[in-house]
Amino acid sequence: MSSELNAGLDRVLVLEVTRVTEAAAIAAARLRGTGQEKAADKAAVDAMRSELARLAISGTVVIGEGEMDEAPMLYIGEKVGSGDGPQVDIAVDPLEGTTICAKDMPNSLAVLAISDKGGFLHAPDMYMDKIAIGPGYTQGVVDLDATPADNINALAKAKGVPTSEISACILDRPRHAELIAAVRQAGASVRLIPDGDIAGVIWTTDPEETGIDIYLGSGGAPEGVLAAASLRCIGGQMQGRLLSANDAERARVESMGISDVNRKYQLEDMASDDVIVSATGVTDGSLLDGVRFRGDFAETESIVMRSHTGTVRRVKTTFRAIGSRYIG
Repeated sequence: MSSELNAGLDRVLVLEVTRVTEAAAIAAARLRGTGQEKAADKAAVDAMRSELARLAISGTVVIGEGEMDEAPMLYIGEKVGSGDGPQVDIAVDPLEGTTICAKDMPNSLAVLAISDKGGFLHAPDMYMDKIAIGPGYTQGVVDLDATPADNINALAKAKGVPTSEISACILDRPRHAELIAAVRQAGASVRLIPDGDIAGVIWTTDPEETGIDIYLGSGGAPEGVLAAASLRCIGGQMQGRLLSANDAERARVESMGISDVNRKYQLEDMASDDVIVSATGVTDGSLLDGVRFRGDFAETESIVMRSHTGTVRRVKTTFRAIGSRYIG
């Protein structure tokens, strides 16, 4: 961990980082329930990019909205910030759960993570197989290469409970049919989510509150890196492996400097060094309340975390509308 990093991130006030996700959440929330997925995503991207430009950093987006030719804003490799501050890497998901925002369903978030240069795995926009649990367990109690039954049994033993008291969070996708069946056959329950696997991973850190002990299954690789950054701040274990579906995806992986496509990544491989993570609720969920609009005001709830200090803050902010913008 470099001394430049600590000094640099100390200059980037946590509340300033939170302003970025607050702005994105408010912009997306204006389109909640309208069915306009692309419009909501674009609104969040535009707002996040605008706020990032105000930060005193020299940032590079390493986890973004896709490669440069696929996304007009916040693409991988884009430079953000004023250019006057420390060199940092940026991982963003301006609207985690575009579909659930468009349908006004729970757990849509705006998420940003910031780290020293080289602090994040440069994961391409493809699938990643993932497993995650919260803190308090012996390292390696679960493993991506173990069977679902073995992982459920090992976690139950480590927790000191029967498997019937273990609950797994899994994305509700046809590709997970066998995984879901195996987890249930092992005696555990399953909470299926339509989208939003960053929140699903974070839920494992507080099973008493969320009822989730383990996250299993495949989802987006960029979301996997953001989830790993969150666990690095809060505590927990996570493993991931990129799932390349064809030669084009394998070539993309290699072009990003990853020589072993089948490598099993540990938490520290995906998010190393000091990390700041901010997430703001767009829709109501188990992790955060969504944006509230009350007359000329907007209210947000965010969680902002830093790995170096282990600090986790919950921030509630009230913004007043000035013209077309909300000022907080």
